[in-house]
Amino acid sequence: MSGLETRIVDVNGHKARVWEKGRGPTLGYLPGLAGAPVWSPFLEELSKDFHVVAPSLPGFPGSTDYDHLDTLQDWLTATLDLIEAAELSGADFVGSSVGAMLALEVAALSPGSIGRLALMAPLGLHLDSLPIPHIWARKSADMAALMCADTEALAALQAVPEGEDAVEWNIMVSRVAAASGRLLWPMCEIGLIKRLHRVRQPVFLLWGSEDRITSPAYAKEFASRLSGPVKTGLIDGAGHLVDIDAPEKAAMQIRDFLHKEDSRQQRKAG
Repeated sequence: MSGLETRIVDVNGHKARVWEKGRGPTLGYLPGLAGAPVWSPFLEELSKDFHVVAPSLPGFPGSTDYDHLDTLQDWLTATLDLIEAAELSGADFVGSSVGAMLALEVAALSPGSIGRLALMAPLGLHLDSLPIPHIWARKSADMAALMCADTEALAALQAVPEGEDAVEWNIMVSRVAAASGRLLWPMCEIGLIKRLHRVRQPVFLLWGSEDRITSPAYAKEFASRLSGPVKTGLIDGAGHLVDIDAPEKAAMQIRDFLHKEDSRQQRKAG
């Protein structure tokens, strides 16, 4: 497979778009607070080495409504159903922000459903010493600056493509914040800290040095709670959505992590 392909899957009566591109080991992707309205430069970079499969989370661009999801358990069930429908059960995953958080929840509660994890600034914890800003009360212009150090890159990702209805497109893009807020309201604290010890897969935690939502210091807290092997990385100048701010650097570090894990497992098997 070389070109971008699109398919629609049924997730318990709700439709979701699945993008896929590239050759090599399958790698799932769950997006962050901006969703994935278009096939991004980050996904393009990853598709040079992997068969990247990017399913759309409920309420995110490419999916239908999220009003039926009332609790964390509802969201986790929907995420598990989506992983199965996208034929990603047991695959390695890349996740950003809220997508990274959901990947951790799946790893904790259904470890056979997900493989190794490369996670960029996962949400889900709230430390009093490093408070998360009340992002759901921000205007859209302020949210852009919180999410990305390079707001122009975010604007390009969210720009109305040629041939699309501007009103419909902007509604679709704005629904991401509402869907994420429904899950993470009010301060991104969902009790994940109580379940992180159940995550035994190898995990790579990647942060941007200029993250204005979750300080890079959160990486230490996550790493201390995980039971499996953990690697950490930092990209200077990148904000919360590392994959948008620094797509090539983020893809390179994730590629290196997975390839080194492959080598380590081969040596162990030998």
